[in-house]
Amino acid sequence: MKNSILLYTFLLISAFRLHAQQEESMMKIDSLSEVVVTSNRIDLPFKENSRTINIVSATDIENSSAVTIADLLQQVAGVDIRRRGTGGSQADLFIRGGGFDQTLLLIDGIKMDDAQTGHHTMNASLPLEVIERIEIIKGPAARVFGQNAFTGAINIVTKSNLDNSVTANLEAGSFGQLNGSVTVGSELGNSTHIFHAGKMTSEGYRNNSDYDNSNYFLKSVFNKNAQPIEMIATFFDKKFGAENFYTPSSWGFNEYEETQNSLVAFTTTFMSEKLKIQPRIYWKRNQDMFLLQRDDPDFFRNFHISNKIGAEANAAYTSKLGITGFGIDMSKVYLRSNNLGQRNRFMTTLFLEHRFQLVDSRLDITPGVAMTYYSDFKFNAFPGLDIGFDITNKLKVYGNIGYTYRIPTYTDLYYNGGGSAGNPDLEPEEALAQELGIKYVAPKIAASISVFNRDATNLIDYIRPNTDVETFTATNITEVNTKGFEFDAAYNFKLSNFNQTLAIGYAFLDDNILDQNEELSRYSLNTLKHHFTTRLSTQLFKNVRQNIVYKYAERTTGQTYNVWDASILLQLKQVEFSITASNIFDAEYIESGFTPMPPSNVLFGLRYSFK
Repeated sequence: MKNSILLYTFLLISAFRLHAQQEESMMKIDSLSEVVVTSNRIDLPFKENSRTINIVSATDIENSSAVTIADLLQQVAGVDIRRRGTGGSQADLFIRGGGFDQTLLLIDGIKMDDAQTGHHTMNASLPLEVIERIEIIKGPAARVFGQNAFTGAINIVTKSNLDNSVTANLEAGSFGQLNGSVTVGSELGNSTHIFHAGKMTSEGYRNNSDYDNSNYFLKSVFNKNAQPIEMIATFFDKKFGAENFYTPSSWGFNEYEETQNSLVAFTTTFMSEKLKIQPRIYWKRNQDMFLLQRDDPDFFRNFHISNKIGAEANAAYTSKLGITGFGIDMSKVYLRSNNLGQRNRFMTTLFLEHRFQLVDSRLDITPGVAMTYYSDFKFNAFPGLDIGFDITNKLKVYGNIGYTYRIPTYTDLYYNGGGSAGNPDLEPEEALAQELGIKYVAPKIAASISVFNRDATNLIDYIRPNTDVETFTATNITEVNTKGFEFDAAYNFKLSNFNQTLAIGYAFLDDNILDQNEELSRYSLNTLKHHFTTRLSTQLFKNVRQNIVYKYAERTTGQTYNVWDASILLQLKQVEFSITASNIFDAEYIESGFTPMPPSNVLFGLRYSFK
């Protein structure tokens, strides 16, 4: 680990020396300063935001050597993706520790939380081909997004158009992997359409780890020349062997799971000189069927269907005093389950925030509050405050403080089976979080450093009183303090007149939950204590690009591992050939539960595009 850090520090210093020798006229690389981070109310350029935010651009995605969003997000320090297999079959999402229910996923600002369990969060993740960028907001975001943004939020921003084009992709590789997809863009005068259909299959890299996953995506904008109406529709169907996903191999089960996730949403925006109003309606559905014995459905079968129907309206008003953001979000959740019963919940959230700019607009102060009513947990409020000061046009210091909150999922409350038990007497999780940071944003160099602290009460974990008890019961942990440090930097430079990028990130996390016995906790004790990531994307010849990705992880359980991935892409006019190698040096490691991750493997790809 130390040698790897020294190597990449040397490379970074060398890159800075090369940067000093180059002329500005040779550079033409997209700048983060031009990216507008989208919220549901106050949208701000990246460098003006007074929070810790990571932007994964379309170029970053292309150079990531990733096949799915789960693979991609693992390259962001401070983001912990704990996979139980490949092909995006099942993964849990964490930011800055905490639990998998505490990070909110959004698609174009649409909340994709699931009342049944946070295990389903990544079921909604989109294919990489339709993503414009990913915005990762770290720290408490409840006052901006509401419920579930306990430790952070991730907003997937989809592409707005692909002109008139068709792209076909075919991949084949180790473990019988076979992936295929078609992406179509269409401009029809008064409407725009993007359609994607894809399939990912594999025989599996170990016993009962096969999968057959399908994904469909449609985004249309109607009435473009008058009052545009945007529609987004998704459908994901996944079938996969789930060996040891939730139980150890010593129990002798042969687990299997099928999930379906779908979304339909309609959005429009009304604009005037000072006022922007964006109403939206949406319907999200998730279905999950789990078997403890794959060949014997009657032995133990869980079947859940959750539906969320929502309507929201968000607005921003600009005046001499600054920008005022306000909005309302109402939703109704229905759950049908043979294990959790028939449940429903009504939620209403009111949002209010205002951004003041003082000292010739160099100082920004944004207080805000989200007030939420739950039909089963009554009323709660999440106030927060962001403050930033521009030292120079490129250098900004910032800080924020806020309360955050999460009500238990239905699994937390009522589940029973498979070694886990719910607890209907659970209290909601609460926390007060603080952060200080500084960031530098320029076309060639972007860097940020932040320190954070989170004091949480009533955190929910699945624990057992001693090792003789096999069942883990959902329990409120009285108090947990989490603190940490994060560093991110990216340097864009020219070599042989081609664009090159070196990106590094490091995150350190410490919490006093380690006072517990790791054998008595199912989820919380497996956080990343040290997380180091780096990516070197190079191009030395006109049609050839190379990417090397390195990830080091040390978990609080003491497990450490080093994983190297790489890819090479050859572009020949409309045809692109690719070779992606994952876990090159065959590291043995587990990210979650009892499931070992795949050994070294290779994927060969062919992509054809035409307009």
